[in-house]
Amino acid sequence: MAASFMSGNAATKSLYADLKRRMDQAVAGFQSNLASTRTGRASAHMLDAIKVDYYGTPTPITQMAQVSTPEPQTILIQPYDPSIVKEIEKAIQTSDLGFNPLSDGKLIRVPVPPMTEERRRDVVKHLNRVLEEHRTAVRNVRRDGNDALKKLAKEKKISEDDEKRATEEVQKMTDEEIRRMEDLSRRKEAEVMQV
Repeated sequence: MAASFMSGNAATKSLYADLKRRMDQAVAGFQSNLASTRTGRASAHMLDAIKVDYYGTPTPITQMAQVSTPEPQTILIQPYDPSIVKEIEKAIQTSDLGFNPLSDGKLIRVPVPPMTEERRRDVVKHLNRVLEEHRTAVRNVRRDGNDALKKLAKEKKISEDDEKRATEEVQKMTDEEIRRMEDLSRRKEAEVMQV
């Protein structure tokens, strides 16, 4: 991409940095959502959303155990503190992921059942909803940026031509971020639908 007009202009430099940061945050949020989305294969990220009550504090499993996937259909959890095995097991069972963990007192094995065609379609629908939420978040950042640019022009801190160039740049940034999320979504969808 060519050098940014906004980042080179003193009046719009901090606005550009803020918009870029907020758009990148929306994309990063989408990526972490994709990582925890269930596909046909086991992934340690599938358990990212599950919190375990550890001495009164909701704690992610990854902070209290080593999580690995030794086989394509199994997640293996090795708690650092063996006394919390039951709590981890209970948290996984009560989650809406549909997993049934097996424990030997020290290790927890979580078999990941193969997904049915109907479940795959549901996951794709969920992916599309999440994508739309994050697209909206990026568009909201664009709207905030355009409002700020109008305000700068009204206060005569930038010229009308500068406002127009900056608005076009914000739109281009928005399009790039949305395209990035759509590409990620397409790849994840192909992974989910793969039998």
